[in-house]
Amino acid sequence: MYNYKIVEQVIRKPKPMTGFLRTVMLVFAVILLLLGITISQGFMLPGFLLVVLYYFYNTYSQKEYEYILEENHLTIDVIFGKKHRRAAHYLDMEALEVLAPNWHDAVAKYRKEGGSIRLTKYDYTSYEEDTPFYTMIITENREKIKLLLDLNEDMLMTIKRRYPERVFLT
Repeated sequence: MYNYKIVEQVIRKPKPMTGFLRTVMLVFAVILLLLGITISQGFMLPGFLLVVLYYFYNTYSQKEYEYILEENHLTIDVIFGKKHRRAAHYLDMEALEVLAPNWHDAVAKYRKEGGSIRLTKYDYTSYEEDTPFYTMIITENREKIKLLLDLNEDMLMTIKRRYPERVFLT
């Protein structure tokens, strides 16, 4: 029908204590390394291990998501630390059951509180208060899953045009 490719990048807001924890880890690593240099080499190993822990925490605490809608496939990639990319989902949009805002009645039976159907949930939102997020119920590998997504207007309208009976925007 139509050839299109829509790409959206979502940056997850860091949690409140992330910066403080990074600073504390770095300060303790420097103190342990200095103690290892001046007093005893026994402090060097914990200092180096704390530096390694800081690196992994710094890398895996920064998350970005990339949604790619191409033809009738939606790909969701997770980007850690701005350089490590991992494909999380490759979804066939023909298996879409419903796409609606989180508060909509179409997804009420899938909510955590008050819903009657429990599904595996994947959260790919930015945690920004002013950004609305949408709930997508879709089948992946013969299992229904629930995705929480921050979709832009272009992607929403494209999915709405393609699957009007499955997408609820108001």
